[in-house]
Amino acid sequence: MLRAMLTFIQVLVSGLAIGCVYGLVALSFVLVYKAAETVSFMQGELLMVGAFAVVALQAAGWPLAAALAGGVAGAALLGAVLERTVLRHVLGQSAMGQPAMGQSHLSAVLLTFGLGLMLRGGVTAAPAASHGMFTLPLPWADEVFRLGPLSLPGGQLLVMAATALVAAALTLFFRYSRSGLALRACAEDARSAALMGVPVARMHTLAWALGAALAALAGVLLAPITFVHLNMGFIALKAFPAAVLGGLTSLPGALAGGVFLGVVEALAGLVLPEGTKDVVPYLLLLAALLLFPAGFGARRTA
Repeated sequence: MLRAMLTFIQVLVSGLAIGCVYGLVALSFVLVYKAAETVSFMQGELLMVGAFAVVALQAAGWPLAAALAGGVAGAALLGAVLERTVLRHVLGQSAMGQPAMGQSHLSAVLLTFGLGLMLRGGVTAAPAASHGMFTLPLPWADEVFRLGPLSLPGGQLLVMAATALVAAALTLFFRYSRSGLALRACAEDARSAALMGVPVARMHTLAWALGAALAALAGVLLAPITFVHLNMGFIALKAFPAAVLGGLTSLPGALAGGVFLGVVEALAGLVLPEGTKDVVPYLLLLAALLLFPAGFGARRTA
């Protein structure tokens, strides 16, 4: 009985950790969607590029903290540059920050999907990246914390602690900073925000940059769990259902949806046949869309 309880707790902690990663990537989806009304399907590739950037910077001799900051900042810069040079011109936003007439959501999906393939191809061009798996020596990632008979991996605890700090930082940013309040205004009504003097186009760039930074941070936190490799961005295929479960417009809903999916997936792996757990997120998404078409967190927009 004790062994079963310990196994359950360890699986639950594992699910919470991977759910936090799902939640961070889901937050990146929601940030972009709230600001630009566009679903970005290159978030997984941004996650992978950000993680590889940190690995490359550390291999170049940068201290770990500087490599982490440089990799996440580089991903944010990449997101901003793509928005200013490609996305804005192809999708054709008007002066009020709204998508131009005739631009469909399908155009945005295809464009971001294509950009993601280009990013993946760029990383694949580096032989070391395409043929290897890498680790990041994050603090306490290799430690094992013992609470009596219970053993908890430090990497998983680190992921949960970092996610809590990011959630708190985002809350403070959106409630008290001028840029955060401007982003919220753009998400509510871009046209009215523009008439009130908010630089909507600049806020869209900021939203893409923040979304890319969150995806890169998720990639860094994923490293102690799955290592850094070319296919790690596929985790976004599970994070997107988490964003939809949260309503696709709610930041708290996206984070909660990610944690929920991670826990359910981990518990499903404990009690269901091997391989079945990968289907669980999509079955939950289908059920949620049938029962709650607007998502669990649709009424919460902060």
